[in-house]
Amino acid sequence: MTDYIRLEYLDLGLSALLLLAVAGLSLALQLRIERSLALAGLRCVLQLFLVGLVLTKLFQLVSPWWTGLAALAMILFAGREIMARQERGFQKLWAYGIGTSAMLMAATLVTLFALTTQVQPEPWYDPRYALPLLGMILGNTMTGIALGLQRLTEGARQQRAGIEAQLCLGATRRAAMLPITRQALTTALMPIINALAATGLVSLPGMMTGQILAGVEPMEAVKYQLMIMFLIAGGTTLGAVTAVFVGLYRLTDSRDRLRLDRLAAE
Repeated sequence: MTDYIRLEYLDLGLSALLLLAVAGLSLALQLRIERSLALAGLRCVLQLFLVGLVLTKLFQLVSPWWTGLAALAMILFAGREIMARQERGFQKLWAYGIGTSAMLMAATLVTLFALTTQVQPEPWYDPRYALPLLGMILGNTMTGIALGLQRLTEGARQQRAGIEAQLCLGATRRAAMLPITRQALTTALMPIINALAATGLVSLPGMMTGQILAGVEPMEAVKYQLMIMFLIAGGTTLGAVTAVFVGLYRLTDSRDRLRLDRLAAE
């Protein structure tokens, strides 16, 4: 049993004083973010304590059905976040459907890969391992998909004349949209590339830090963190590629026409 330092509610209250200091600074400088900060802080507290209660119950049950239901709920909420981050993206139903389906496929495959080949808990669906792994992969995959779709739709609007000119000259929709597709995928994958490059030298990631604070040997924590980073990179790439290519086909039709009318109205 690893040894760790327990935190009391008083300790949390002391750390929350920093939020009060930020709110005070906002009032002094008239930044007008104190209300948003207070609401965000309150949401953070309520959501994390609620998650803690749910996870405690799930850890006791160790049921594949309840674990799967919790995983599905996480994916559905993440899909809503992807939709909310789109500025003049696809119409709501399509924006939600593309992001959620791409994330469901990518995060599920990568998480199952990790559970069945590397971590191998007993049983394999043990929520103590499955849900934290899925959560870390989801968070980063969600960001990649949102950035990729945003860049795709934005590029199609900005470069409409050039795309339609190529289509009129006989180019296929994939050929005409190829530069924008590449830009969208580059934008989607840049955060994870930066994270891979900076991890360890610039920052100690959350999982590694948490394990070290919980008493795990540093080198063991390093191995877990490397595994997570590689899983995140794979999940983000798979999800972004899927979402961007589905988005490409939604932005065009079988007659090789650009269909910006399928985007949300201003």
